[in-house]
Amino acid sequence: MAKHNGANARIKHEYFAYLKEAQRRDEASIDAVAKALSRFEDVNGHKDFKNFHRAQAVAFKRKLDETVAVRTGKPLSRATVHSTLSALRAFFVWLAGQPGYKSKLRYSDADYFNLPEKDARVAKATRIKPFPSLDQIHHVLSAMPTGSDIELRNRALIAFAILTGARDGALASFKLKHVDLTEGRVDQDARDVRTKGSKTFSTWFFPVGGEALAIVEHWCGYLRSELFWGDDDPLFPATQIGLGEAGGFQPTGLRRDGWASAGPIRDIFRNAFEAAGLPYFNPHSFRDTLVQLGEQRCATPEQFKAWSQNLGHERVMTTLTSYGNVAAHRQAALMRGMDVTRGVATIDPATVAQAIAALQKLAG
Repeated sequence: MAKHNGANARIKHEYFAYLKEAQRRDEASIDAVAKALSRFEDVNGHKDFKNFHRAQAVAFKRKLDETVAVRTGKPLSRATVHSTLSALRAFFVWLAGQPGYKSKLRYSDADYFNLPEKDARVAKATRIKPFPSLDQIHHVLSAMPTGSDIELRNRALIAFAILTGARDGALASFKLKHVDLTEGRVDQDARDVRTKGSKTFSTWFFPVGGEALAIVEHWCGYLRSELFWGDDDPLFPATQIGLGEAGGFQPTGLRRDGWASAGPIRDIFRNAFEAAGLPYFNPHSFRDTLVQLGEQRCATPEQFKAWSQNLGHERVMTTLTSYGNVAAHRQAALMRGMDVTRGVATIDPATVAQAIAALQKLAG
């Protein structure tokens, strides 16, 4: 069986360029498309895309249903299957309009990559996402050791994550110059910081209480006053690895550059939560924590809009739909609180209508 098809490789290269330059897709998205196409070619024996037939799409869907995930040993999730098939459908729709393929392919054949409606609903269903409470995060910070430069950095990293809601890619690439302690602000400048979609925006520190702000202030002062680092040095430097006294490799201090990826950051979060006797919560889950805090603190639609912008969302509906699901325990409390048999006053419909109109205006 063939392992490579030159014609396929050339047209895939054109498609990836189209996704990057015309569709403005980032590298991670393009990598996911490349993985989907590679998986399809492996199953399809690397046949020329010009010979694509809808029967190949049907056979590929059946093969996906039989495939197990390497990491879990379980069948692929409906979400993974859905994203793979969606990427393939979009590719073949594009391909059907390209010179040399127009006469060979039909746009409608790409529809055979669609999942059954019930499976698509399962794949796109919103599920309860676990995220830590503020009390849990404060507990982790209080339990973290501070005996070395590395330990001070690790504690400041988690404190900064809850103060700003920054994604792990941004955390790995911040420099000291991006933090303004006087204003209580971090500038997520896409020229230097790996922000989502290369978006530039400023985040003012969220009012999370506890020792988080003091920890970050101490860390920035430590870098400047004790280590004599400057504006262009990393806020969270990578770990220096060297030979230990026993001859093996071990952490020996901090490097003068940042992390190339977010993997080490997730490891720090995992170790900190486990050491505090708590389940692991990844850096992104802190954003859910902050959204829940905003729902509790914001008294007006304008305040929630500001809170949303502080997370980097241009539209408040992004915050509400992507992060704003009411937590299960809070949903239960609210529903019980609306039991008219307990004598709870009803809400004026006009007040509800005004609040919805205000949110829609801000979202637009």
